[in-house]
Amino acid sequence: MTNVVVLIKQVPDTGSERKLADDFALDRSIDPYLDEINEKAVEEALQIKEANGGEVTVLTVGPASATDAIRKALSMGADKAVHVQDDAMHGSDAIQTSWVIARALGTIEGVELVIAGNEATDGRVGAVPAILAEYLGLPQLTHMRKLTVEGDSIKGERETDEGIFELEASLPAIVSVNEKINEPRFPSFKGIMAAKKKEINVLSLAEIGVELDEVGAANAGTTVSGVTPKPAKQAGEKVVDEGDGGGKVAQFLIGQKII
Repeated sequence: MTNVVVLIKQVPDTGSERKLADDFALDRSIDPYLDEINEKAVEEALQIKEANGGEVTVLTVGPASATDAIRKALSMGADKAVHVQDDAMHGSDAIQTSWVIARALGTIEGVELVIAGNEATDGRVGAVPAILAEYLGLPQLTHMRKLTVEGDSIKGERETDEGIFELEASLPAIVSVNEKINEPRFPSFKGIMAAKKKEINVLSLAEIGVELDEVGAANAGTTVSGVTPKPAKQAGEKVVDEGDGGGKVAQFLIGQKII
């Protein structure tokens, strides 16, 4: 039996133009959906449950609209959800968010494994799983492309530029997965209908023992001081092939340090 908690996040559509509020906080109301890497994390948790038994709980920290992301995860097959919802979280950075997640995990009984995506598509900080492991004093396996639970341990593979590394840790542990981990399942009609009846435990910061001076933009350790619009796309360089096109392309790639 392996009780797994999956950290999920609702993010703006990656194809939409990102907009910031006056306080430089990201406007998350633009075509929001469950982050793509989070779907893979949910899928991995479901596969671990199918192989070992147990229960899958999804956990998110966000506004009321994040319920849509929760329902998506529940429709995939997660058993229940915890939603930390508090306006005081607005503007919190990764360190503060990780602290809130750590406190929220304390409300879930029997947690043996926490799975997250390696980074969200909105902020791309990529540090929450590691920060969470530090707060909880647990081993961490990050950027994993393959996972297997065997008894009281979890093992898997991490791929880097230097090669593929096999990692192993004892449970309980924190794990983050990358885009190669799996292909998430599509929710069935039965799953979508069942998700409407599954439990979502909505918690405030006070209910998990977090003080207001520990969160929010005013207390964040990092701030956004300015933004620059993404530059417009420039026309590519054209190569006229007069019998020496291959050489010209090779010289261009060498100049860009691609080869």
